[in-house]
Amino acid sequence: MDFEEFVTRYALALGIGLLIGLERGWRQRDNAPGSRTAGIRTFAISALLGAVVASLGHAAGGMTVAGGIIIGLGFAAYSVVMMTFFVEENRAEKSFSATTAVAAILTFALGAYSIVGDIRLAAALTVATAATLALREPLHGWVKNITWPELRSGLVLLAMTFVVLPIVPDDPVEALGGVNPRQVWLIAITLAGISFVGYAAVKYFGAERGLLFAGAAGGLASSTAVTVTNARHAAAGEGLPRLLAAGVALANAVMFVRTGVIVAVANAPLLWLIGPTLAVAAVTAVGVAGMAIYRQGPDQANDRVNFRNPFELRSVVAFALFLGAVIVLSQALGDWFGATGAIIGAVTLGLTDVDAVSIAMARLAPQTLNNREAAWAIIAAVASNTVSKAAIGAVIGRGRFAAEVLLMALGCIITGAAALWVTFAWHQ
Repeated sequence: MDFEEFVTRYALALGIGLLIGLERGWRQRDNAPGSRTAGIRTFAISALLGAVVASLGHAAGGMTVAGGIIIGLGFAAYSVVMMTFFVEENRAEKSFSATTAVAAILTFALGAYSIVGDIRLAAALTVATAATLALREPLHGWVKNITWPELRSGLVLLAMTFVVLPIVPDDPVEALGGVNPRQVWLIAITLAGISFVGYAAVKYFGAERGLLFAGAAGGLASSTAVTVTNARHAAAGEGLPRLLAAGVALANAVMFVRTGVIVAVANAPLLWLIGPTLAVAAVTAVGVAGMAIYRQGPDQANDRVNFRNPFELRSVVAFALFLGAVIVLSQALGDWFGATGAIIGAVTLGLTDVDAVSIAMARLAPQTLNNREAAWAIIAAVASNTVSKAAIGAVIGRGRFAAEVLLMALGCIITGAAALWVTFAWHQ
């Protein structure tokens, strides 16, 4: 390690101590001088001390046994000294807080890691630590108000993402028709995540803004998942159908825009053929959502929205398996019909995944497919996905919700078809 790199790493260590110490010092700014164990200077020195100890370990042979012993002894000595002072501080103040003590020990460790580890990770961990410390009141308020169903659902979602997902196979399984288990599990996580976001948005932002925010945000990941979630709420009477349908319309609008962005990145010339269609359909979806909100009225919007659970794991996994079966069917259709089955495959795969079709068709043009054929396939997938929302609304949501979603789907398809006809006629 040369001199310039040492200077950079020591500067990072100093920055680590100053950032965490600034948060701790600000929180204790009203305390009298000498009444607190650690402030901004102590934290800055602690991080530099950790860097010095790590440098001694590095000089003794790097990440060897000798270096590790030096760093370990330095860490232990620092921890004993600081804990002694913090115990006396808690005794004098008659408190039981260990936050500042743990923050000081972590600052020492981050200062040491900035010398021997990845400086990007050290910086990221520092920012995360300071943010966590600064969010004490919001976090305590959140824990105080959280209910058991919310906690349970949050833990299940975290387990699905960080415990189960890493061990799910990421290769196609022939016995399952070539489906990728990880992709199916990602669908389940997406469904659960969107349900959880929608629940939280309604609880903290109110019915109207919460549902619309959840629909737009969920559309970035999966407009189909938003439709399934809102349809379940409509069927259970957990919200006004028109407002839930407006969330689906916004999710669909985001899906149209997202498809255009994907095509623009993968094959920019293709956007001239499908861009007008996607833009007109997106405007139509937003217009339908706006009309639903206008007809609903603000007073009604806040009456009947009462989500009992963020999501139900069994129903989420069951629908994810159903979508996996649809993916297998679409792949089989593509194999059976060969090259002429591009549009058929796009229609079937588009029921669940427009992004995959958009990327695949954009990459196939203009070598395997010409631009018109690729455009037809992408538009067919988008139309199929839009129609699937009407089907989900009819089967799961039923009633007024199904009618509103059907109105949105028909409006998008009709206006999109008109824009497509004009575009293709113009480019003949």
